[in-house]
Amino acid sequence: MTWQTLYPFNSQWHDLGGVQMHYIDEGASNGQPVLMVHGNPTWSFYWRNLILPLRESMRTIAVDHVGCGLSDKPTAYPYQLTKHTDNLVHLIETLDLHNITLVAHDWGGPIGLRAALKLRSRFARIVLLNTGAFPPPFFPWRIRICRTPLLGRIAVQWFNLFARAAIRMAVCDHQRMTAAVKSGLLYPYDSWSHRRAIYEFVRDIPARRSHPSHAALETLAEQLPELANLPALLVWGMRDWCFRPECLNHLRLLLPHADSKELDEAGHYVMEDAHEEVVAAISKFIQKHPLAESTST
Repeated sequence: MTWQTLYPFNSQWHDLGGVQMHYIDEGASNGQPVLMVHGNPTWSFYWRNLILPLRESMRTIAVDHVGCGLSDKPTAYPYQLTKHTDNLVHLIETLDLHNITLVAHDWGGPIGLRAALKLRSRFARIVLLNTGAFPPPFFPWRIRICRTPLLGRIAVQWFNLFARAAIRMAVCDHQRMTAAVKSGLLYPYDSWSHRRAIYEFVRDIPARRSHPSHAALETLAEQLPELANLPALLVWGMRDWCFRPECLNHLRLLLPHADSKELDEAGHYVMEDAHEEVVAAISKFIQKHPLAESTST
């Protein structure tokens, strides 16, 4: 089995002023859209086991951020939270999506939530998996090493250590990380230039208030309660060393109405460790919060 067998989807492309953003758009065009937003260092491949069951009744859309997955990977590009948010907003408006269920992981959390705050009337539900919506409350030493100006860039872009380490350190059930799964997760990041976004995502984590993305994350945390009218679900791999349970508790304070599903034997790559439980939780959540009238397109 190859990774392509696990990812049997048709590619779509969205033009962002000459830069092509890749995305998957599967299912009925008039179905309720489920918008899946990945983090670092994954891509839309991460969502394969959610797309497959949901596309039977819903419209499933999974993006690749610029620099990630099958999207263009320009060398000179503002790989920052605000730009990724703008790109996602542009795609949502171009596709004219309504009644969106946001499903976001890792960096996809702040990117997707900032988009939801900009386009509030278009969103109907929120599902967050091991992510944050605030400046980081702690800074793991593994991340600090990867941010080192020279050593970090060589490790991440030359040796691909960040993505390669993730397929071991971000999961608990290593039997599920078959050769095909590993190949799929690593496939787009096969050269120095193709790993630029991975390194820039790491650099975009604000360690100080002076960092450009600190203010954006701080504002997100302040504004997130404005989405309290939307049903929310927090799905958490409790053995995540990066987005530890403290992050889940912080999100509960910001979204006190949210349901939660804690997975005690799952790590950061919760979709890889326990996709069956995640799919069941999300499906149950969607059924629990039906839309009065679908106006999705």
